[in-house]
Amino acid sequence: MSHPLQLNFQDAASYVMGEFHHFHDYAMIFVVFITILITYGLILLLFSAPSHWKFTEKQQVELWWTISPSFILIALAIPSINLLYWMDEGTNPDVTIKTIGHQWYWTYEIWDNNRIEFDSYMIHLEDFQQEGLPRLLEVDNRLVLPYNTDIRVITYSTDVIHAWSVPQLGLKMDAVPGRLNQMFVKIDRPGIFYGQCSEICGANHSFMPIVVVESVNQNTFYNWCNEISESNHRKLN
Repeated sequence: MSHPLQLNFQDAASYVMGEFHHFHDYAMIFVVFITILITYGLILLLFSAPSHWKFTEKQQVELWWTISPSFILIALAIPSINLLYWMDEGTNPDVTIKTIGHQWYWTYEIWDNNRIEFDSYMIHLEDFQQEGLPRLLEVDNRLVLPYNTDIRVITYSTDVIHAWSVPQLGLKMDAVPGRLNQMFVKIDRPGIFYGQCSEICGANHSFMPIVVVESVNQNTFYNWCNEISESNHRKLN
């Protein structure tokens, strides 16, 4: 998770987020180069006397300052399109998660062998039973997911627009009423990942964390699914 005075991304836990890191560093090369070039030109203008101020046009200069940005845009577009492809790439997922946004909590459905459903609410500071848990991020029911498994996440909302976002996994998708959006992820390693609603959704928007994603092996995941299923069955009876 993030920490105070952090300037970079959180540590990547999926292939897509790792590619985000690489693309960010690649794009920053152009940003720094352009910033230095413009700063140098402004300094020259500030300390130099104006010359050629009667010129109304210069075809060669106009040609170059049109062509050079085009090359820069192409150099940025190619890896960007490739990254967008990998974000949407996903066929025959092993596990499907449906996230339903409410004001101001989330409902989760896991479609695997059985259909499992549970709600996730933020734990308030006065209700913490364990020290060291992050404020405004910890929830009562964590979402357990297997790593090295193809997972599809479907988002939906019952009231206003929310956004389901887990930065370390490279996931961010709007939950829109009357519409299903989907994204795919394959978690690379075990761990605990935190996220928050990334769309202003009302008075308690800042108190609506994403369920804490806990990445485990497949055996632990299936055992957890069986426990949730048995718990829901007892509640119905």
